[in-house]
Amino acid sequence: QVQLVESGGGLVQAGGSLRLSCAASISSFRSRTMGWYRQPPGKQRELVASITSGGSTNYADSVKGRFTISRDTAKNRVYLQMNSLKPEDNAVYYCMPVEWAFRGYEYWGQGTQVTVSS
Repeated sequence: QVQLVESGGGLVQAGGSLRLSCAASISSFRSRTMGWYRQPPGKQRELVASITSGGSTNYADSVKGRFTISRDTAKNRVYLQMNSLKPEDNAVYYCMPVEWAFRGYEYWGQGTQVTVSS
């Protein structure tokens, strides 16, 4: 069974911060590279940040320096600290193992909405 539950989104003013959380109830969490994806209104889903089992991170250029991904392996949790938010960050945010997304597995959770007002 697979369960990915995102939380922490909300309405924030431009320049503000939010911290997203992902509870990942998956069997191989400890060995998976986890990613945060987002889907802006009317656009395709994109990978914004990833973190390996060893803690190595990668970021999309659009969020580099503003977002920080982290994980708590013991708790099966992935976090995304978002600072200096911009209107272009408006999207539904999802967590997903990067390999699963690459393979096209449709195990997306409900996501969490981030709305940035100007």
